[in-house]
Amino acid sequence: MKQRLYIELENCIGCRSCLAACTQCGGHEERNRNYVYDVNPFVNRQTMPLMCLHCVNPACARSCPAQAIQIHETGAVLSALVEKCIGCQNCTIACPYGIPKFDTEQNLMYKCDLCIDRTKDGIPPMCASVCPTNTLQWLTEEEIEMKQKQFNLDNGKWTASMKLEGETNVRVNLPGILQGVTKLF
Repeated sequence: MKQRLYIELENCIGCRSCLAACTQCGGHEERNRNYVYDVNPFVNRQTMPLMCLHCVNPACARSCPAQAIQIHETGAVLSALVEKCIGCQNCTIACPYGIPKFDTEQNLMYKCDLCIDRTKDGIPPMCASVCPTNTLQWLTEEEIEMKQKQFNLDNGKWTASMKLEGETNVRVNLPGILQGVTKLF
């Protein structure tokens, strides 16, 4: 049963538990691969998680001349392979979401790999396993469909992949934003 990372943006309270958990994932070398963005820090405390959306046809991988960015059979787009990455940074420029980061010391691109050591076995990624507000969830397609019905929105309006890069393996939920629900702080 295939599961996907599902993000309910309006639930984020900015606790940054997901960031702390990310550093603890195996193979991350205690490096954070996700981000929490302060939307408008001078006006309110609204935050939102930023992480790789694991595009089905990722621009980062298409732009890599060394074929250092691999796509796992689960759909996860992995960080650049150490033995292949030539440090050109094409991937960081090509990503329309600004996700891949470049480590100048290691001459290597890194980004969220959806905790592939966990998710390939059906275990939720670290970020989703610790999120106290269910902003980040690890759900089956059936559970995602149930959420769609819960919010009573049609397919074209209830989730987004930001559509810059086409289909993604991460689902971003926007019903509160679309229905005019505001966050209370």
